[in-house]
Amino acid sequence: MTFLHPALFYRGEDEFLAGVVPFVRAGLGDGQPVAVAVPGERVELVRDELGTDGHRVAFVDMARDGRNPGRILPGILLEFAERHPAAVVRIVAEPVWPGRSLIEYPACAQHEALVNTAFDGRGATVLCPYDAVALPEHVLADAEATHPLLLDASGAHTSPRYAPERIADAYNAPLPEPNGALLGGGDLLFAAGDISRPRMQAATHAARLGMAGPRIVDLELAVNELATNSVVHGGGTGSMRLWAEDGALVCEVRDEGLLADPLAGRRPVPPTRPGGRGLLMVNHLADLVRLHRAADGLTVRIYFTLRPPA
Repeated sequence: MTFLHPALFYRGEDEFLAGVVPFVRAGLGDGQPVAVAVPGERVELVRDELGTDGHRVAFVDMARDGRNPGRILPGILLEFAERHPAAVVRIVAEPVWPGRSLIEYPACAQHEALVNTAFDGRGATVLCPYDAVALPEHVLADAEATHPLLLDASGAHTSPRYAPERIADAYNAPLPEPNGALLGGGDLLFAAGDISRPRMQAATHAARLGMAGPRIVDLELAVNELATNSVVHGGGTGSMRLWAEDGALVCEVRDEGLLADPLAGRRPVPPTRPGGRGLLMVNHLADLVRLHRAADGLTVRIYFTLRPPA
């Protein structure tokens, strides 16, 4: 089965619609399941342009459901494909848009580099729009490296820069040092006998910073999964540090684990399969997840917005 992963470089609303709407209608005409995952205001643009055909399309607000780039593959793209296992699916997915933060972007680039691997052997076309006016040049250059086919107002072109592995490697860089004072006096070391301590410390500082209700529960679950992974897969021990940065509580867990599978945490897990859900759960719970794989261990950094938009 064929997988296609073109990037659409558009300049303005008209070019966006001219690239996306015919793509959607062609899929509907062929009887293909179609999803459109774009930031909220663009959802309405496409829906209005499709008219009565809109009810046949699954719409997703990427700015909400794909805010954490690590959630896009398991929670949007692969989830939609697996709902239609016998069909060739067609998806519009815009993972990068003006307004994405600098701290989010590396995870976006890594996501795009992994899409090709994740869909290997699946029948699907995933069209990724990029705002060629508002996005920085390096973002467009990365898109050329992660998409084998490029579309714009002049037509379709094979990308001479296509090299997704290079992008995945380039953004697997050491994470920047904390932009804020460490909470709780610095690193918290933990092992199998005290695995609850990271969770409790994270919840305590989150409450002091104004986080409340279900979000603290989500944070506790995510931290518990990371600590458990460190004990089970990371050499039996780990360390955690916390700080506040740009309106978010940041939790970083480090251990001696080696994460060989680049798609770990990015694939849906069948209900019948035991285990394998730790990083997947973290991706679904956190607002952002950053990873750094190294020969001597793994660093996972998660971000929880302290006061999410209403």
